[in-house]
Amino acid sequence: MKDEQLVQIHAARSWRLWLVGFLLVLVASAILFKMVSLYTSEQAFLQQQGDARSLRTRLTPAHRGLITDRNGEPLAVSAPVATIWADPKETDIQNPNILQMARLLDLNPQELLAELKSSAERRFMYIKRQVTPEVAERISDLRISGVHVDQSFKRFYPAAEVTTHLVGFTNVDGEGQEGLELAFNEVLRGEPGRSLVLQDRKGRTVKHLQNLQQAMPGEDLALSIDLRLQYLAYRELKDAVQTHKADSASAVILDAHTGEVLAMVNQPSYNPNDRSVLSTDALRNRAMTDTFEPGSTMKPITVAAALMSGKYNIDDIVDTSPGYIRVRGASIRDHRNYGELDITGIITKSSNVGVVKLSRSLEHDSVRNLMANMGLGRTSSTGFPGERTGVLPYLSERQEVEQATLSYGYGLSVTPLQLAQSYIPFANDGRLLPVSLYKQSESPLGERVMPKEVANQVLHMMETVISAKGTARKAAVTGYRVGGKTGTAHKAVAGGYADDAYISVFAGIAPISDPRIIMVVMVDNPKGQEYYGGEVAAPVFSRVMSGVLRLMNVPPDNWHEPAVQVAAK
Repeated sequence: MKDEQLVQIHAARSWRLWLVGFLLVLVASAILFKMVSLYTSEQAFLQQQGDARSLRTRLTPAHRGLITDRNGEPLAVSAPVATIWADPKETDIQNPNILQMARLLDLNPQELLAELKSSAERRFMYIKRQVTPEVAERISDLRISGVHVDQSFKRFYPAAEVTTHLVGFTNVDGEGQEGLELAFNEVLRGEPGRSLVLQDRKGRTVKHLQNLQQAMPGEDLALSIDLRLQYLAYRELKDAVQTHKADSASAVILDAHTGEVLAMVNQPSYNPNDRSVLSTDALRNRAMTDTFEPGSTMKPITVAAALMSGKYNIDDIVDTSPGYIRVRGASIRDHRNYGELDITGIITKSSNVGVVKLSRSLEHDSVRNLMANMGLGRTSSTGFPGERTGVLPYLSERQEVEQATLSYGYGLSVTPLQLAQSYIPFANDGRLLPVSLYKQSESPLGERVMPKEVANQVLHMMETVISAKGTARKAAVTGYRVGGKTGTAHKAVAGGYADDAYISVFAGIAPISDPRIIMVVMVDNPKGQEYYGGEVAAPVFSRVMSGVLRLMNVPPDNWHEPAVQVAAK
């Protein structure tokens, strides 16, 4: 009986052992099958899922192109900075290093912690952008989980407010917002690169695997301006605005041989490196976006139209007595009765009556057509954002008053740049050149708009404006023969013209013997005792032109004519 029980017990144990063994073999087989499956049919899927959780494509910021002046002086450069951001879900707000990070970034620690708490369900939050590399490195050393440091660039403008209206600026993302930064944004910004990196579960880069695409830096842009002349013009224009308590002002300097803009400045201005107190009124590049009635600076064009008609030569006499003329009931006056004037005298004395009589004796559209041919009423095609065309109206034969006022610069509007361009034919043997904001490798041929003889005659007429008998004695430059034309126009207001608000203008050329430089100065609403163009704008021309001619090594051409210099004092 006992043996039977032992056999039964042994049989039961054997059965159990076989069952356990079978189960172990079954489990081992299942594990082996799963392992084979993982390394074969499921390998691609698992690799994809693993990569999705650890491999990342990281953008490498591209270096924005450099903007320089014509001599290679930097006007806009990109400096390396860093962006500090957090993944609030992964950030340990109990980490004491967060307080140290806040102090390094000059942030309020309690406000930073509160923002991280309120954003706990988000996966991205900027902490601070455009941080210096030194501070960024110290934050990286704190090793705060969920806090990341990315490299980027910040735009810096060495000349600050001196060139800002032309160069413009970028936003915090490096995208152009104003000026040439905006106009050439696509060219300047380049293409960011891409790299494949391995990250841990906290988003930290463990290993750089490979470059997928190299970052392509933006193209450099060489402007036509000369920073030395820009500083000079900016300083004198700012001083004039403060002295005469003017609302604003602009100055443009052109190369008479190439049409390049050598300087372009405005007041008021702003510092693009610190826009915390930026005023929208200071943003405009007024030399290209603001228009005004040019006044008597148009008289040389009217005289040129008269000479081109064949009806007049420079010796002809025009009787301006009694100092005024009536056109369809409107009275047009001179400053005083100049009596009989030759054609040169009309320019010298800036006679409204004289140019009106010349204009009325011509075909009704002669003056207007010449103005259009000289670039007025259309953009200069520089590509600058917001450039204005001005207004040059078409006038019928019945609009006699409008034709008369057009001859001395009323009833049309121009920008300072357009006015400067319209004087190029007088300095370039009758050829109009396109203006350029970019450095030119060769001089353009240009377009003939008047005979060389007429252009030279009018040029020499404008030299008399600087003489003791002219209206711009204060525009004289010691050692050089210069010419130009003053303009003093009442400001247009709703319903007509203001009696006590003026636009003071001077447009000039130097040296007369071999014209190299054209300059226009416009001062808006000077509020001091002086408001005439010859008193407000002409002295700015004189001081700036004196420096420009010397900086450009233009040889003097007037050492033997002291009389003009004495009169200028």
